[in-house]
Amino acid sequence: MFAHQRDTKATAGLKHTLKYLTRQCGAGVVLLCGFCLSGAALADLNIPIAYVKQVSDESVVSLSVYRSPQNSGVAGAELGVKDSNTTGRFLKHHFDLTVIEDTQADALMASVTLWLKEHKGALVVDASDEVLQALLSTPETASTLIINATNKSDKWRKSQCQAKLLHTSPSYAMLGDALGQFLMAKRWRKWLLVEGQSEADKAMAAAYERASKRFGTDIIARKTWTFNTDLRRSAQQEVPAFTQADDYDVVVVADTQNRFGYYLPYNTWLPRPVVGTHGLTAVSWHSAIEQWGAVQLQNRFYEGYARAMNEDDYNGWLAVRALAESVTRTGVNDPDRLYAYLISDKFELAAFKGRKLTFRQWNGQLRQPVPLTQAYALVSQSPQQGFLHPVTDLDTLGYDKPEVTCQMITE
Repeated sequence: MFAHQRDTKATAGLKHTLKYLTRQCGAGVVLLCGFCLSGAALADLNIPIAYVKQVSDESVVSLSVYRSPQNSGVAGAELGVKDSNTTGRFLKHHFDLTVIEDTQADALMASVTLWLKEHKGALVVDASDEVLQALLSTPETASTLIINATNKSDKWRKSQCQAKLLHTSPSYAMLGDALGQFLMAKRWRKWLLVEGQSEADKAMAAAYERASKRFGTDIIARKTWTFNTDLRRSAQQEVPAFTQADDYDVVVVADTQNRFGYYLPYNTWLPRPVVGTHGLTAVSWHSAIEQWGAVQLQNRFYEGYARAMNEDDYNGWLAVRALAESVTRTGVNDPDRLYAYLISDKFELAAFKGRKLTFRQWNGQLRQPVPLTQAYALVSQSPQQGFLHPVTDLDTLGYDKPEVTCQMITE
């Protein structure tokens, strides 16, 4: 009788705790009720995760106010681990995060290789094409699950995708399509495209050009910003002259390093909206997103780090939460089984975007809506209404299955 009373009190306490966690961390924790209330025997399961960050040592021209925080991305992964451990302790699942960072690719790779020799875990990668290629070519990572959290390069989704490489960061093509759909919905069909000189600027501009062709708009002129002047003093003279062209509906800017894009709004030759990397932007996350319960995530992050959650933070959080969800559902930490579950039709992730997120089996890209934001507000979210797809409208963003030339191993 007394044992029964103790069990009843314990069960009631657990139910109360789960209700609290559901409010704090989302409805996904309800899954734990079945495990915990059934009294199933659970074994301790440790899941090591390494956040691999290539720290930039480049001198950036932009003002310091526009620079990313030093813990950008890392903070999101840390919050993801904290959220996962909050719910995982009921299943005796413990997630442990190690941050590996360096400015030099060789030194970073050496540290990752050493970590992999001591841990059977997953990698969340925040690095360049060079480092990502090195990771995929290293024998030590052959059986490792790798989640790319920040690299937007389309080649990893179109021609160089491979098994056990997943992406929580939207690609350039996804961002370009998200913006292109919105411009079409507004009937802004004539674009003036302005791009910077970096490789990332060219990749972003190519994505906008692809979107223009895809949706039938007209790029009336394409210009490259080559000036090195201090625009804080000369923007009202330089920008109007530079943006002279035939009539256009919108200025589309590709300036990934914030060298000139902030000075285009309100200074263009024609009084037109500015979109792209500045003005109205397509992003994976923004501090203004508060719908779909996102305010809970935003507040938890701000309380922990005294700043807003940025795109890299969110993508790092997504990577850890995807891993945790797969561990919760499968009850294992084997990378092969986790990967198989993540790209299966059974996987879905609630991530404060109003839709369940899933991975594309043909290139490992996480399907997700793409918010369109300005400085202080969420303006819209793509896919836009009316853009249809035979499977899901989320696949109207980025490279669809027929457009991908690489082969993914899905078994």
